[in-house]
Amino acid sequence: MSRAADLAALIVDVNTTEAKTDELTGKTSAGSIAVTGEGGSTTTNLQQGLAKAWAAFQQSGTHTMRDSFNMSSISDIGTGQSRFVFVNSMSNADYATTGCSGEQTGGGNRIMGIKGNSAVPATTGFDIANFALSTGSAADDTRLSISVLGDLA
Repeated sequence: MSRAADLAALIVDVNTTEAKTDELTGKTSAGSIAVTGEGGSTTTNLQQGLAKAWAAFQQSGTHTMRDSFNMSSISDIGTGQSRFVFVNSMSNADYATTGCSGEQTGGGNRIMGIKGNSAVPATTGFDIANFALSTGSAADDTRLSISVLGDLA
C-alpha cells in the first residue's frame, strides 16, 4: 500500500487511536519533532529526550554486556573499571550519563561514576568506575547499567 493510501485510510477512520509508520520526520526541520506535554501547554523535543546509548552489563569475571543499544564494546580496564565505545559517536563530549550498580550477595552497597580525571569522556566513548561504599575500594559487580543522553554526531 502506498503512503498516500495509508494516509487516506488514517484520515477516513476518525476513531483511529494508533498510527503505524516506519519513519517520523519533522515538518519544519527534518530532525526535530515536538511532542505536546500532558497538560497541553509545553512541548518536548522528541530527539532530545531519547537515550542515545545504554547498556546492562557485568564486571565480575569477564566484562560482558547483557543487552545494549549503540554500544560497540566494553573492556576491563581495572578492578571496578570499564571502558565503553559507541557504535555511533556523540556530537560532543558534554553528553549526560546516568547509571546504577547492584549489590552483590553480602557485598554491600555500591556507587558508580564516570571517570573524569584520568580519562575524560570522549565523543567515541567513556570510562566508568565502581566502588563499594563500605570500604571505598574499587569493586567489580554483577549488575550494572548506564545510559547516555545528548546529541549524536
